[in-house]
Amino acid sequence: MNLSAPFIARPVATTLLTIGLALAGMVAFTGLPVSPLPKVDFPTIQVTANLPGASPETVATSVTTPLERRLGAIAGVSEITSSSTVGHARITLQFDLSRSIEGAARDVQAAINAARADMPTDLRSNPQYRKVNPADAPVLVLALTSNTLGQGRLYDAASNVLQQKLSQVSGVGQVTLGGSSLPAVRVEINPSALTKYRIGLESVRAALAAANANAPKGALEVGERRYQIYANDQARVADEYRSLIIGWRNGSPVRLSDVAEVIDSVENIRNEGQANGKRSVLVIIYKQPNANIIETVDEVKELLPELQASMPNDVDLAVVSDRTTTIRASLREVEHALIASVILVVLVTFAFLRSARAGFVAAVAVPVSLIGTFGAMYLLGYSLNNLSLMAMAIAAGFVVDDAIIVLENISRHVEAGMSRVDAALQGAREVGFTVVSMSLSLIAVFIPILLMSGIVGRLFREFAVTLSIAILISMVVSLTTTPMMCAYVLRPHDGRKEGLFFRASERAFGALQSLYGRSLGVVLRHPLLTMLVFLATVLLNIHLYVTIPKGFFPQQDTGRIVGGIRADQSISFQAMRRKFRQFVEIMRTDPAIESVAGFTGGFQTNSGFVFASLKPLAERKESADQVIARLRPRLAQVPGAVLFLQAVQDIRVGGRQANAQYQFTLQADSLSELYTWGPKLVEALKADSSVITDVDSDQQQRGLQVNLTIDRDAASRLGVSTRGISAALYDAFGQRQVSTIYNPLNQYHVVMEVSPENWENPETLKDIYVSTSGGATSASERTEQQLDLGVLFAPFRTLSVSAAVGITSQTEEERRVIQNYAVNWNPFPDGTLLLSLSYAENRLTEESTSRTLQPSLRWYLTTRRRSYLEATYQMATTESNTVTVESRSFNAALSIPF
Repeated sequence: MNLSAPFIARPVATTLLTIGLALAGMVAFTGLPVSPLPKVDFPTIQVTANLPGASPETVATSVTTPLERRLGAIAGVSEITSSSTVGHARITLQFDLSRSIEGAARDVQAAINAARADMPTDLRSNPQYRKVNPADAPVLVLALTSNTLGQGRLYDAASNVLQQKLSQVSGVGQVTLGGSSLPAVRVEINPSALTKYRIGLESVRAALAAANANAPKGALEVGERRYQIYANDQARVADEYRSLIIGWRNGSPVRLSDVAEVIDSVENIRNEGQANGKRSVLVIIYKQPNANIIETVDEVKELLPELQASMPNDVDLAVVSDRTTTIRASLREVEHALIASVILVVLVTFAFLRSARAGFVAAVAVPVSLIGTFGAMYLLGYSLNNLSLMAMAIAAGFVVDDAIIVLENISRHVEAGMSRVDAALQGAREVGFTVVSMSLSLIAVFIPILLMSGIVGRLFREFAVTLSIAILISMVVSLTTTPMMCAYVLRPHDGRKEGLFFRASERAFGALQSLYGRSLGVVLRHPLLTMLVFLATVLLNIHLYVTIPKGFFPQQDTGRIVGGIRADQSISFQAMRRKFRQFVEIMRTDPAIESVAGFTGGFQTNSGFVFASLKPLAERKESADQVIARLRPRLAQVPGAVLFLQAVQDIRVGGRQANAQYQFTLQADSLSELYTWGPKLVEALKADSSVITDVDSDQQQRGLQVNLTIDRDAASRLGVSTRGISAALYDAFGQRQVSTIYNPLNQYHVVMEVSPENWENPETLKDIYVSTSGGATSASERTEQQLDLGVLFAPFRTLSVSAAVGITSQTEEERRVIQNYAVNWNPFPDGTLLLSLSYAENRLTEESTSRTLQPSLRWYLTTRRRSYLEATYQMATTESNTVTVESRSFNAALSIPF
């Protein structure tokens, strides 16, 4: 059976089929997506939740744990990791490669809805999920800068315009903003003034919450007309809040401006963003897993002119980091290499066949086989990437073999005097089985790769399939088009004298054949030596295999560097901002870096992120890793913080964000064991810096903290709940969002906390009062109980704790009894400890007579092994708070050695 006979007999049909195959491949080539690597991303979804001001432990127990319990029951989850920081929870779910990310997203949403009932009721918004891998580097970073607008206005424009529009782009997984926060009305309370008026923080919070009531009011219908009711129940700017009444004292209103400074600012003032030395708001764009990066970035860039037109006039929108620049350049290089390989194959074939006609036959078979492969890649949903184009370049050497076998055999019959058609039929029949068997044997080599599982199998499957398809198409072309062209294109043997090139090449091939014959004779005469050389070669290969460096994927130079800043866990935002600026300035001065952008603040004060774009390789000469190695000593000169830099890679395995390319996960049954062994592991890895550098841990439990111990019996007796104490502390120090301002484009918040000079001083805790009156601000309130909690910092890192209880009662006849209990424990610099107990009672009668009772007991414990006990008793009666009518005092001291 001759498979080639029908095609040799029908040259026109065969030609049309060949042209059709080539045209189909060319059309498919224009429609193939472009990417750096095949689709190898694990389906990954990130769930985030915010509880502003909450400690990591509170976030972990009240937010993260309920979510993990529900999310862990989803089918197909291969890995689940979580991170709980101040006011923020992040859970990353990684699914099996066989799981559809769309189906997984539906299951995640259902799990979030089920977990909502187990989470705190004051959670500002429901947890959100994004189809994004947090370990991936952003594909595009935009920077918004302005010479006139503040950071809050820039962030507002980015949130209202850019973030929403860019999130709609196909392939975009997440759009995050950094460098600032939304505009807000900030109420910065003076706790001393609040204490003077005997008003609790919860009363202020309730008044602020009641200041906005964006609710329906109904309508009036008068005769034939209908009137919709509107009211000025929305306070939108700071000036409208200053006159807000938060309480009544002595028949007079206490307004918010009496106890606080109200300003138009931002929700979180602890943010900083920079782009090339200018303060900016960054728009950071991440792609979805398995989304095409080129198509995603191109679609985003098409929107930029429209988005720029939607921004305020003085806002500049610029691209500071584009991941696709080097991808496009690398693919162009691979395409050029593919074209060069095809040309070289054709030229070598022509040189050995020494015939222009024979060279033309091979020149048709090679490109048709490769171009036809593009059509099959399109049907299979593949892309033009480094691995698929590398497969095409390798296939150029394989596909020409089939054509040369058929061409050489047919040429032999033609030179023997057979007609071209008969020679084509005879030669194709003789080598047809050989061509088929050889092609199938080549494809069989890639069967193990096709059967590999996991990310390695997914990565190289496209390479193996592309190469196999090219070989199959080459086999078909060699059995159809090549014999048909030989039957009508090859020059018949007519006995004419060969040309000069043929004779010169014949002599060169003859000399080469003679050299091979002599070397073969030497080998055959020394079989033992030949076998020894063979064994030495095998052993050398084994040695090289053992000693050669190994890795999952070669280190890439993508022209992009990302960095994570890690500072001391107790660092303030002001100090962190200075260090962040130092890091950015050092990187900007490096000659290989083209642009630098970054931000710090937000959920973690002691961390930040930096994104750097390198100049083209022709300008900088050094690789990305060499640039990082050069920057590392200069960055180490910044005390108290470390900037971990790494070159962006196309493949990141796992869903945990880290400051390095390699991660080691330590697991234990209890947190105490992790806290014990985590630092030991870090120190062990840091021991040899010649092998491992930039060792970091995400374990952040060494920050300074203040622990308040609540006397539950006293609190219960006074009617003060633990929840009320926590709420008061949250009101004072948590940047609590207490009210919502509804605008047409967005919702903004009223943020409440103590003034900066107070949250920078731990002694402010002494002035925080807890009220049992809830949020009442009516003048008719008659009973109020207050608990004063205080924490002081004394020299030599000692801690002084004081707790006082005050009771104020008020009757209908305006009689007042004010009682205060205080317990103080205070270390002095010389080592003396003071324990004091005090009681004060102030009774105001209707005759304007005030009676004060103040007993106290003090116990001094010195370093000289002496103990002093001092008791004091005072009683005074005054009229109109000026004239002392009666005064009694008692003072006793006792010295006790021990």
